[in-house]
Amino acid sequence: MDLGIKYRGKVATTGDVDFINQLINDNPSDSRRALSIKLCKAWNWVQANGALRDMVCRGFMLELHRAGYINLPEKKCTPNNPLANRKSPEKIKIDQSPISTFLKNVRPLKFCQVRRSRKEKLFNSLIDQYHYLGYCQPVGEHLKYIVFIEKRPVACIAFSSAPRHIGCRDKFIGWDAKTRQKNLFLITYNTRFLILPWVNIKFLASHILSRSVGILQKDWLSLYNHPVHYVETFVDTESFKGTCYKAANWIYLGQTRGLGKNSKTMKQDRSLKAVYGYPLSKNFRERLSGAML
Repeated sequence: MDLGIKYRGKVATTGDVDFINQLINDNPSDSRRALSIKLCKAWNWVQANGALRDMVCRGFMLELHRAGYINLPEKKCTPNNPLANRKSPEKIKIDQSPISTFLKNVRPLKFCQVRRSRKEKLFNSLIDQYHYLGYCQPVGEHLKYIVFIEKRPVACIAFSSAPRHIGCRDKFIGWDAKTRQKNLFLITYNTRFLILPWVNIKFLASHILSRSVGILQKDWLSLYNHPVHYVETFVDTESFKGTCYKAANWIYLGQTRGLGKNSKTMKQDRSLKAVYGYPLSKNFRERLSGAML
């Protein structure tokens, strides 16, 4: 029976509660983390790359604990939460002398995927200093790129796990709620795009967008062991026109409603965003629906 508790797409049932309570009874000395790992293995609750969904599982159990359905052991320690208590990225100084030229004079550009590399700190620093939204640590799967002209960085672009629900996107793909929930991991979201302020190269932004969608699939598959078939982004209509996305052949799908993901009033509480998308695969609709591998 459905208990009316949903956490990160997982709907709790009475059968889940019975199983977890039995797991706790059978392992009375286990910590919350140890129980979470055992539950992930028992349910085969894993990411596409095979890693256990331990943090999601712990959050799910905590929801059941707070609702009174299970009784978790007392916390043995309260570890530092690096997402909640994250320090601002270290400021890294780089050459800021102006770069003003034609695109043909600097091609080909070098794209460097810096996730889990020494250059990731440089990416974080540049975004924090020069992007109007600043730096925010992505949650879930993500990639970060620095674009170089010779040895000088000129741009940064990042992709992460996609938002759960965007009406115009879901309509464009042809998803129903169940299929979206199952296959959301097969699309990605362009979270940050920055051309450094001292760089003046006409058509550079649209060129980077075009190049990035050409390399994104291979890098995502290499790091996370599953493909992505579609990429999307939001453009703040109060500040930008989305010209570079249009020039790179991204498809305008519509606007958001200005609601936060946890909005309960259904009243606009933030600026409207234009939604743009770009299919990364032929027959992307069939692939996202599960009709094709």
